[in-house]
Amino acid sequence: MLDLNGIFSLLIFLIPPYIANSSPVVLGGGAPLDQNIKLGDGQRLFGDGKTIRGFLGGTIAGAVAGGIVALYYPLPFFPNPQVQFIAGFALAFGTLFGDAAGSFIKRRTQTAPGRPFILDSVAFLFFALLFTYPFASSSLYDLQNLAFFLVLTLIIHPLTNALANKAGLKNVPW
Repeated sequence: MLDLNGIFSLLIFLIPPYIANSSPVVLGGGAPLDQNIKLGDGQRLFGDGKTIRGFLGGTIAGAVAGGIVALYYPLPFFPNPQVQFIAGFALAFGTLFGDAAGSFIKRRTQTAPGRPFILDSVAFLFFALLFTYPFASSSLYDLQNLAFFLVLTLIIHPLTNALANKAGLKNVPW
C-alpha cells in the first residue's frame, strides 16, 4: 500500500503531463499539426484539434512545470534534480506526442472528430511514462504506481474536460 509521501510524490510527478495535456486548450489554435495531410484512407493524420501552437505550447508549459517541480520537490524516482528537469521535458513532450498518437489512431478507426474515445484519456499518460523511462528508476513503474496513475487519470481527465467545456474552452465535454 502506498504511504502518504508516496502518493504525494506520484501526484507531484503528474504535474508536468497534466499541465502539458491541458495547456493546448488555452494555448492552441492556428495551423494544424498535420498540415492537412491525408493518408490513403482519406482521413487526416491528426485532425484540426491538434495544432502546432498547441503542441509547442503544451510541451513548453509542461516542461516549465517540470522544471519548477525539479527545483522545489526532488522526486525519489530520479537520481538528481538535473535528471528530473530533463525528465520534465520528456514527460511534457511525451504527453503531447501521446495525445497526437491517440488522434492518429482515432482517425484510423474512423471515429468522428469530437467524439469520445478511450485513448483520449490515456494515450498521453502512456507516452509520458514511456518517454520518461530512460530517466526514472524502475520503482516508478511498479504495478501499484501504474494503477494509481491510470485510475486517477481516468477520473481527473473527464472531469477537467467537462470543466473546460463549461468554461467555454472546449467545444465538447470530453
